[in-house]
Parts: sequence; C-alpha cells; structure tokens
Amino acid sequence: MTLKSQIDAFEIEKKANLSSDILDLMDITTDKLIAAQLSQHALNVGDTLPAFILPNSDGTLVSSHALLEKGPLVLSFYRGGWCPYCNLELRALNNMQQAFADQHAQLVAVSPQLPDESLSTQQQNELAYTVLSDMANSLAKKCGLVFTLDERLIPIYDQLGLDIPKANGDDSYELPLPATYVIDSQGVIQFAFAHEDYTLRAEPLDVLNAVKAINRV
Repeated sequence: MTLKSQIDAFEIEKKANLSSDILDLMDITTDKLIAAQLSQHALNVGDTLPAFILPNSDGTLVSSHALLEKGPLVLSFYRGGWCPYCNLELRALNNMQQAFADQHAQLVAVSPQLPDESLSTQQQNELAYTVLSDMANSLAKKCGLVFTLDERLIPIYDQLGLDIPKANGDDSYELPLPATYVIDSQGVIQFAFAHEDYTLRAEPLDVLNAVKAINRV
C-alpha cells in the first residue's frame, strides 16, 4: 500500500470524526500557507545541505559529516509525533528501512521536538532508524522550511490534545514544512520534496529510487 493511499484513508476517517467548522478552518489555514509559497524558498535539488550536529533520541550528538561518510543521506523533516500524517510517513519509511540499508543509505527523521519527545515518537512507531531533535528549528530554518502555526488553529489543537509547546519545549509554534531530501556524499541535494500542504508527502518508493540513482553514478 502506498503512503498516499494510507493518507487518503486517514482523510476519510478525519472527515468522519471532526466537525465541518474545524475541517473548514484547517482547509483555510492550509490554503493561506500554500498562497504564501514558502516552499519556493526552501532548499532544492543542486543546493548544498547545511552541516549540522543534532542530538538523537537518547541525547547523543549526530553530525551530518558522519552520516554522509557512510553513504547517501535521506533526511525527512516532520512536524512532530502529534501529527498523524507524520506518523504515517515515518512508519512508511520504516517499512522500507531494509531497502534503504541495502543501498547504504542513512535514513534520518528530524523534528523540532525535544529528545524525550523524539524518543517517544521513535518507540511508538517502532522506528529502526535515527530520529534527531532540531530544537528551535535551527536546521529547518537554514533549509528555508519554517513557518508559524496560524493562531486560529491553536485552540483547535488544544481541543484535540495536541500540545506543541510541550513537545518542542517552547511556545513559538514554529514548525517545519514536511520535507524530504536525498543528499549525496558531497552534501549536494539530489532529490527534494517540500510542500505547504501537510497532507502531501514524498512517496517512499520515489525516495528510494533517488537513492538508487545516486548509487548508479
């Protein structure tokens, strides 16, 4: 089953469980974000990924240099473990983890969550790959991915039990656009997906094919 088909199924479930007022507001704020065209300023194919050192879910620092020494890097930015679309994507990537490993690719997920929250996300989704905490969105900002959640959504998120300040350790409500990059050993981006619509995600098979293309060169 493709990631898109899983998201489509969740969309049907969401529409059955949420009021039309909430769904309309979610659509309005997403359309506003799309109109702002933030993704046009995000890193793209041919750009160089900024070097980084970030803590993983147990607090150990991980560097982009060390990751790229091992092979192609797949870097997936997600909003947080509170986001059902992100969890679908994280699990879809995990289901193909062995295929990425066979290509000597390093699969890494990044969010602004605190390390303890990242650990919870990793455990709850049974992820076999590295999860990093990009606190204050330091890397995501360098990649041109950061936006501030529309304030109209804050009471809705509170109502749904989505505590972003607790997850991120601050009350900025800054989040990354969902984005996936495939980076070669020189640090150059060879595949890029970033979109303002959080329901749209890179298909893992397309990401894997991008890794294979790097290895064929």
